[in-house]
Amino acid sequence: MSTTKPTTSHVESDTKPDADHLEIRKSNLSESDLGVEEISDLKYINLPPLLQHMTQEELRTLDKKTTRKIDLRLMPMLIFIYILNYLDRNNLASARLGGLEKDIGLVGNQYQICISILFVGYILFQVPSNMLLNKMGRPSIYLSVVMTIWGAISTATGAVQSFGGLVAVRVLLGVVESAFFPGALMILSSWYDKKTLASRNSILYAGLLISSAFSGLIAAGILKMDGLGGVQGWRYLFIIEGGITVLTVPFAYFILPDNPSNTKFLSQEEKDIIMWKMKRDLGNVNDSDKEAQESEIQGFMHACKDIKVWLLCAIHLFLVAACGVTNFFPSVVQTLNFDRTTTLCLTAPPYVIAVVATYLWAKHADHSGERFYHVTIPLVLSLVAFIISAASLNTGARYFSMCLMIPSLYCAFVVILTWISNCCPRPPAKRAAAIAIVNCLSNSTSIWNAYLYPSSDAPRYLVAFCCNSAFIVLSILFAVGLRIRLTLLNKRIERGTMDWQKELGKGNDGSKISPDFRFLY
Repeated sequence: MSTTKPTTSHVESDTKPDADHLEIRKSNLSESDLGVEEISDLKYINLPPLLQHMTQEELRTLDKKTTRKIDLRLMPMLIFIYILNYLDRNNLASARLGGLEKDIGLVGNQYQICISILFVGYILFQVPSNMLLNKMGRPSIYLSVVMTIWGAISTATGAVQSFGGLVAVRVLLGVVESAFFPGALMILSSWYDKKTLASRNSILYAGLLISSAFSGLIAAGILKMDGLGGVQGWRYLFIIEGGITVLTVPFAYFILPDNPSNTKFLSQEEKDIIMWKMKRDLGNVNDSDKEAQESEIQGFMHACKDIKVWLLCAIHLFLVAACGVTNFFPSVVQTLNFDRTTTLCLTAPPYVIAVVATYLWAKHADHSGERFYHVTIPLVLSLVAFIISAASLNTGARYFSMCLMIPSLYCAFVVILTWISNCCPRPPAKRAAAIAIVNCLSNSTSIWNAYLYPSSDAPRYLVAFCCNSAFIVLSILFAVGLRIRLTLLNKRIERGTMDWQKELGKGNDGSKISPDFRFLY
């Protein structure tokens, strides 16, 4: 969600003399550790009782100190878990290069079935998982439990002997791993306001990109253990990576915080400043299902009735369909005709570029308060990359397209994830449902996407890259539709005809919302 368009003196016109808002001048913003904004011109008003005795300078110091403290506690652990999550979910692609198909007797399209079957459970259980996480309010416990289970399942993959066994563990893995990503997005949206959320989402997503960058290198090393103790190298791949996940669980439990209201690692003053910042995003509206008078089920129904959610679904769905290339990236890079180790090493640079590009792009999206162009410009670049890949077999041109393709896809991806929380910030039950709905439906493309990349289509993969180009065009068109919808809602806000109870829950009649509030687009 958003505020007014920037004026000449403000990043956002999100303030008024008597509103619970904070002024941030562009000239006073700079980056520091983990992207914490150094803010030197703030005005804190209408504060909780415990903070009212503090001077503006003391409040600024408390704000920066608390945000940095949260960053250091929350972000590294979430990144590390995401790395493990992605490794355990996608090491099947590297195992294929290690001879998995031959060793367990996969034939025809059975490998593609094993890839796509994971997403059945992954899709079906995201919404109920996020609803349960929101109800529990204890992410540290919830994520620790699911980590233990998915790590054990991943380890067990190293013992499969047949197509049926591999299908069974992939189904179970998808069910359990469905909890992490939408849950992590929900956690971040509970801790960071709209001016910092995109950059934090990009930092989280760096976990996937780092994992993608180095999974090939890790796999290349582990696969060299082939034959050690009479065990195939690809089996060690599952055993080692799954075992690391299980061993990490105690650290996740003790390090991950819960929600701002019930966490134990912050003082009450620090909790108050964070909850005040979240509250000011919509004037005086608390981030509370109780105030909105909505249960988890009502929040889910509320999200289902919101046109914005379905437009976001369409944008994300077609983007994720194009991102299906990442599930086969080692195979695509293999078409450059290098040996196995060189191929796995060449998968790293595009993801390393993406780590830097997504953070800088999301940081710029946070500073500008703009979303539409930060989604569509990378989509256009990814379209160019797919066209080059479809049109040429030249090694240099093809690898250039791969180095452009991955960063541009994920730059758009990260901003879209933030746009969900911007469009549906309150109440928490609706936000949790919206995040899960968009993420789970978009991942439905992964069920059939695998069939676009049969080995027989190598090296050009013409059908896949042509389809990906079409997906990108459709994603851009739906982004245009969402921009039009948000523009219409902003006009209703300006005219005073906005139905706030329909948007924010029956407990919010709009009386506490700043008249300067606008949706980000």
